[in-house]
Amino acid sequence: MAGDLRIERLVTRGTFSLDGGTWDVENNVWLVGDDDEVLVVDAAHDAGAILAAVGDRRLTAVVCTHAHNDHVNAADGVADRTGAPILLHPDDQVLWKMVHPHRRPDRALADGDLIEVAGTGLRVLHTPGHAPGAVCLYAPDLGALFSGDTLFAGGPGATGRSFSDFDTIIASISDRLLTLPGDTVVHTGHGETTSIAAEAPHLQEWIARGR
Repeated sequence: MAGDLRIERLVTRGTFSLDGGTWDVENNVWLVGDDDEVLVVDAAHDAGAILAAVGDRRLTAVVCTHAHNDHVNAADGVADRTGAPILLHPDDQVLWKMVHPHRRPDRALADGDLIEVAGTGLRVLHTPGHAPGAVCLYAPDLGALFSGDTLFAGGPGATGRSFSDFDTIIASISDRLLTLPGDTVVHTGHGETTSIAAEAPHLQEWIARGR
């Protein structure tokens, strides 16, 4: 491994559009790797800024936690410039086609897949609810979870729009995420990081609020 394995955060700005509405958003783009190679989690809004953050390292993959436009709208630009494959769970094809009708992802993600970069592995956890093909990436060596829009500091991702479901996201968080070690740092799709221990006590509050 060349240099220290690390997690880098890039904040990009743009819009999220679905169901006839458009909102200004800031997205977290996460880079995981070392001095030689890196992967990108959620190529949002600004391909140029993402490529600058990658620098001269080999980009092994562009991993999409889900296919809402604000998480994938720069995926093609980053992939086409680097030759890196775009990885997406197939249950999110309907959302992907809204953004990229003429380009398919290069590889399908499946629950349990192991994505390797710079000598470490990220395990794919299928966590539907915010979107049908939403996934989180768990990196035990880093004590880190990349949660996309499934889990935030303060609660679950939104489920008020098409292709989302509250009961499903609660089940995903309860069964797949809150079972992880409490000190796991949760790197979210928007906003600040949190931890499993910080979010776990609030499960019943989320359920009550969602009703």
